[in-house]
Amino acid sequence: MEEKLKLYLKAMISNSGSDLHLKAGSQVRVRINGVLKVLGQDALSADMMDKMAQEITTAEQYEKLKKDKNLDFSYILGSENRFRVNFFYQMDGLSAVFRIIPVKILTLEELNLPPAIATFTQIQRGLILVTGVTGSGKSTTLAAIIDKINREQKKHIITVEDPIEFVHQDRGCLINQRGIGQDAHSFSDALRAALREDPDIILVGEMRDLETIDIALHAANTGHLVFSTLHTMDAKETIDRIVGMFGNEEQNRIRMSLASVLEGVISQRLIPTKKGGRVAGIEILKKTARIEKLIAENRDAEIPDALFEGKEIYGTQTFDQALLDILRRGEISEEVALEYATNPADMKLKMQGVGKGAIVDPYADEKEVDVFGFKTDED
Repeated sequence: MEEKLKLYLKAMISNSGSDLHLKAGSQVRVRINGVLKVLGQDALSADMMDKMAQEITTAEQYEKLKKDKNLDFSYILGSENRFRVNFFYQMDGLSAVFRIIPVKILTLEELNLPPAIATFTQIQRGLILVTGVTGSGKSTTLAAIIDKINREQKKHIITVEDPIEFVHQDRGCLINQRGIGQDAHSFSDALRAALREDPDIILVGEMRDLETIDIALHAANTGHLVFSTLHTMDAKETIDRIVGMFGNEEQNRIRMSLASVLEGVISQRLIPTKKGGRVAGIEILKKTARIEKLIAENRDAEIPDALFEGKEIYGTQTFDQALLDILRRGEISEEVALEYATNPADMKLKMQGVGKGAIVDPYADEKEVDVFGFKTDED
């Protein structure tokens, strides 16, 4: 079964897919540009999936899968392809998802990320979060940030991941990467231990529970720079989620701590382009006196306005501002912009030239151009 798996993975790679889905009793599927597509006609049986699991895991991992009913680990194909794997039981037997992890770590410039994100590599202490839904590129962005620090500074970096995704070579920095299960029992255990291991920077793959969040905030409060991820859509939701995970009696303390240490939030969403690919729309929060005050005073609803108004001075931006920039460049359609907008009604007004940040048509008096200023014969 492992040889069949390798064929599926190679087919996914050749088609620029991101995830391979295997399910007992169903056909193989691959995600390409965010859409699941059937790969071949054969259905996998429950016995085939069980045999595959036994062949590509260790005896200890297979026993853990049977006991816990799910298992995370890494799988390597040749010298150039690594995958993050999750096996889990469902009503028809085993299922598995293989997410490709690029061996080459792309730079911030190669990822075409906003220049403001590079400024986060110069911060010495505090908390920086990269957020978004599964598959939005959070790990890729974090890897690019860590790689830039690794090439330009001399720091001790400890990463705690489940599993380890991008592998960093020691360059200017000393980097210790720890995988949950193989190198540590849990995020909270590894994070607590990291505080005794003289780190300058700690990367926590995901802030999954209250204890991990509390320790991460403590680490940021005690002079470390902490990077992590959350499955939230934007900066406001990120702050609400963190504070809301604690009991009412703790929320004021956490809010004050967060106001003090939160240096940035990068929230990503992948948007379908006209050419069939996807482009990242990114909301950026950077710590300012105004942002710190809004968080401390529980005025989270005002954060989007602060991000909107800080674009020219601080490099902050809301997701809808990012969406408008992508639309201006002609990479996405008007329909897609409205579909993905946080506030579609406001987005439509801006498309029509109404309100702050509206799209202005420089060719308003010329019939041969459309409302976005792109000549129709070039579209």
